[in-house]
Amino acid sequence: MPYEQSPSPVAPLASSRLWTEVATGGLAVGIMLALAVVHPEIAIWLVGGAAVVALSAWLAIRRPAASSAIVADGRGDGVWDARRMALLDSVFEAMTDPVMVVSGGEADDIAGRRIILANGAARDLLKIAREGALLVSAVRDPGVLEAVDEALFGEVARTTSYAAGGSRDRHWRAWVEPLMSEPGSDVASGPHDRLAVLRLHDETDVRRMELMRVDFLANASHELRTPLASLSGFIETLKGHARDDPKARDRFLDIMGVQADRMGRLVADLLSLSRIELNEHIPPSGRVDLALAASDVVDALSVLSQEKGVAIVLEAEPGATSIEADRDEIVQVVQNLTDNAIKYSAPGQIVEITIRRGLTLDAAPGPRTEGATRMSLLTPDREAGVLYAAVTVRDHGPGMAREHLPRLTERFYRVEGQKSGGERAGTGLGLAIVKHIVNRHRGGFVVESAVGEGAGFTAYFPMAGGTAATPAVRETGGQMLQPAP
Repeated sequence: MPYEQSPSPVAPLASSRLWTEVATGGLAVGIMLALAVVHPEIAIWLVGGAAVVALSAWLAIRRPAASSAIVADGRGDGVWDARRMALLDSVFEAMTDPVMVVSGGEADDIAGRRIILANGAARDLLKIAREGALLVSAVRDPGVLEAVDEALFGEVARTTSYAAGGSRDRHWRAWVEPLMSEPGSDVASGPHDRLAVLRLHDETDVRRMELMRVDFLANASHELRTPLASLSGFIETLKGHARDDPKARDRFLDIMGVQADRMGRLVADLLSLSRIELNEHIPPSGRVDLALAASDVVDALSVLSQEKGVAIVLEAEPGATSIEADRDEIVQVVQNLTDNAIKYSAPGQIVEITIRRGLTLDAAPGPRTEGATRMSLLTPDREAGVLYAAVTVRDHGPGMAREHLPRLTERFYRVEGQKSGGERAGTGLGLAIVKHIVNRHRGGFVVESAVGEGAGFTAYFPMAGGTAATPAVRETGGQMLQPAP
């Protein structure tokens, strides 16, 4: 549609300005000619001046005519249309939400739904070109495809939810609106070329906040019930017959202290897990040396290992093991795995920590242990040219039967079936925290166990700047592998 400029209520019209210029020029010419008659001695100069004024007035009249001719032949509107289209394209590309314009084609031809225009955010999210991508290949959610069809052929606006696939769940809100294209335009060249605009808005943070609040209340109320009941029972006992029994009172107070410490650790782990889940979809931006982080963990747990009579042996391959990571979270991964290994090791046994580097995705889990059952608890998307650094923590304790392995990263799951207390005190959240941290770092998590021989946990992370020639295909994990012969 040509742009029509509304006249200003205070600016003079073009015709008014033209009349003013002509009148002023004519008056000046008349005065000069009159003076030439009165003063013949300077008549030649006055007549020349009148001619100059008349020529200037004539040129002033010609300029608006030329401008009108430009507008009349369409060149003025063409310049404005080009500027307007450039501005609209810049705004379209600057939008942070993925936005796509979809063409319909035939109603019964699903392959006819094509993305005829996609902004930069949509191209980065869906890995598509600016024009010509198939909608069914880019967005495979049935709800979104149905909403697009209703907008294209029913001219009905729809809003629906869209969950992106992959190892890191992302939730989107999709808005679909029908577009009315102008007859004769380049976009709508046929009777079946219907258009709709599809916009996606990231609601991952909102969903995670809701789930975090619900899970925190449910888990906290369930797990805190046992230590609170224990504290209440001991308090009643101390108020009763144990009030005057110093030995019983000291023993009960010690047990109450242990239960209070357990509640403190439980609340701290729940808050840590909730914080990690909230930021799980945001990749880390720092760099960490995995070997140095593991060395710091060994130093921090040296007192605990000495009290338990367990030795920790750290072996690292030569060379830098730099990964793109958050240092505090990487330290927490190694510490949780090592702490579990110490708990399940008998006095005199060894906990082995091994650091490997420059690994492909297939080699990252490490060599198979004979007679052990291995399971991938988390497998990253396979990306071309990515190398990994891995940390493996292995103990020689009782091990776990294969039926327990799929549930190891569930919150509060215990192999012994105990929810609190016991010789191996803990919150049951350590491996859940490890899994979420590894997932945020686009890594993988593998467990290997043999009953009576111990267990090993391997977490691997993409190396900073590591590349290798590997095909770009997608991999799914979570498959149980049979024991090696």
